[in-house]
Amino acid sequence: MSLTHRPFPLAGGALAVLMAAFVAGCGGGAEEPAPMTEEEMTEAEARRIHDAVMTLDTHIDIPFNYATEEVDPGNVNADFQVDYPRMQEGGLNVGFFVVYYGQAERTAENYEAAREGAMSKFDAIHRATSMHSDVIELAHSADDAERIHAEGKLVAMIGIENGFVTGQDLSLLETYHERGARYFGLVHNGHNDISDSCNPREDLGDAETEHGGISDFGREVIAELNRLGILVDVSHASKDAMLQAAEVSAAPIIGSHSSTTALADVSRNMDDEQLRALAANGGVMQTVALRSFVKTDPPEKTAATEDAMAEFGVSSFGEIRTLSEEDQTALRARLTDIGAEFPVTVGDFVDHIDHAIEVMGIDHVAISSDFDGGGGVDGWDDASETFNVTLELVKRGYTEDQIAQLWSGNTLRILREAERIAAEMQAEGS
Repeated sequence: MSLTHRPFPLAGGALAVLMAAFVAGCGGGAEEPAPMTEEEMTEAEARRIHDAVMTLDTHIDIPFNYATEEVDPGNVNADFQVDYPRMQEGGLNVGFFVVYYGQAERTAENYEAAREGAMSKFDAIHRATSMHSDVIELAHSADDAERIHAEGKLVAMIGIENGFVTGQDLSLLETYHERGARYFGLVHNGHNDISDSCNPREDLGDAETEHGGISDFGREVIAELNRLGILVDVSHASKDAMLQAAEVSAAPIIGSHSSTTALADVSRNMDDEQLRALAANGGVMQTVALRSFVKTDPPEKTAATEDAMAEFGVSSFGEIRTLSEEDQTALRARLTDIGAEFPVTVGDFVDHIDHAIEVMGIDHVAISSDFDGGGGVDGWDDASETFNVTLELVKRGYTEDQIAQLWSGNTLRILREAERIAAEMQAEGS
């Protein structure tokens, strides 16, 4: 049953109880401290809830040199938004680290390169957790995640972004499952053999649609994902592909890093028809805190950003890391200044959560950052600021149980459902 969300500040009665407890605990000293303000008490309640719930971010990107001397997640790294110290500081307990390989021309050589690229990122995530086994552990199931969290460690999980890494070889899905993949993004920018993308690529010869949604091979992929217990991820899929996946999948599906077109009409976000189809499937949308998907950029910001990047000879955010350290610092400072003129806040992000809940109910909404893949908003711009999301939810009147659902409960619930369905399918097939 869905919990009811009522958007109101912390109720006066709750404030009075907390105030009375605070005053009673002060004792009879000569000079009592000043009573806490309503703002201070709201923050204290948010801190309590944030510490009590298990927070889970379903989409954190990593570079190919992850878990090396250049990028050691055990140390604070100024070039990235997520590392283990900042996860601990911000109270971000669980992260799905992403195995991503960009779409390329579909040739035998490129399929093999994509497979090798995927395996190198699996290796990096495994290496990162073994390098810092006292701090973090890789989870292979929902139960694993809860056990590791209860032991006081950070939790790593693995998602795949872009089914291109499977090429046309269905057997690779079992290999990826054995390596720890627990969700699988069907497609990225550009169509592949599985699905149409919401962003066709002219440079790859893409028409507006290739398969009319999900291909026949894509339907086999979804069936195999269901058999293995890997969640089907429809972020980046075309609308037709997303709606078809919701119908075809025997297990709940996810949109691991999407927001709502009602508030930001961009291609990767979902409209209300898609949200209702996702809820009917039993799935969950992990609302994404990526500025341009939370609030569409005005033309002035787009022009200023493009001009700044052109001056440094890059055309995408991913290319920034190819610059010299000095130029990276200078360009990022410019982009920060531009962003400050057009703020996108945690409040704007939570507006998408509110809307998704209004359409689907709270059982079908969760949270993602897309950190180190372009994600972040003012107030939640790296893992150390994770508490600010909980604070905003508390300010809007969400209860502890509801916040627990949004942060991890809904995602782990449907992962357990996928695990249950997989066990049944495997038993039937044995």
